Amino acid sequence: MNKRIICMLLALLLAPPLQASWSLVNEASLLTFVSIKKNSVAEVGHFKQLTGTIGDDGKVEMKIDLASVDTGIKVRDQRLRELLFDTGRFPAALISTTVDAAMLSGMQPGEDTAARFRLEFNLHGRKKALETVVHITALTGNRILVHGISPVIVSAGDFGLAEGIEKLREIAGLPAIATAIPVYFKLVFERD
Repeated sequence: MNKRIICMLLALLLAPPLQASWSLVNEASLLTFVSIKKNSVAEVGHFKQLTGTIGDDGKVEMKIDLASVDTGIKVRDQRLRELLFDTGRFPAALISTTVDAAMLSGMQPGEDTAARFRLEFNLHGRKKALETVVHITALTGNRILVHGISPVIVSAGDFGLAEGIEKLREIAGLPAIATAIPVYFKLVFERD
């Protein structure tokens, strides 16, 4: 064998394994929120369309289709799309962070870990960093489960949504709607 071929074979054998990228599995994932009206009435809603990836560099990018909001009441969903989210101008919320890709790729089914993340939110044309602690579990079938140990609290004022909440309050004839809401998530990613 010639020296060049031997060097190439050695380089391939000794190179670190390629880290895989991951894609969010929408059907297995859930992002919910709790809104509170009249100071004591809590209602749960969720978003039906989520997309996301974890790159082989560890960059996490997730997109929430705001038009897919589902509270179980069609007129409320329509009002949220039009008056709060303004989905004609701002169709999606974007979330990004970074994770240790090598750690994810090295996890065996059943293995789990907890980690703190700084999430960069881009919602309604405004950006803000929020922190959360997540639990990551390796599943069978080259999947991982990422879920929040505690909710992420999103404040309407941080994203220019307070005016929309006030419009919702007026239309519904309510004395109050909370302007800070807890958001819960369970996300499943599959290795590409």
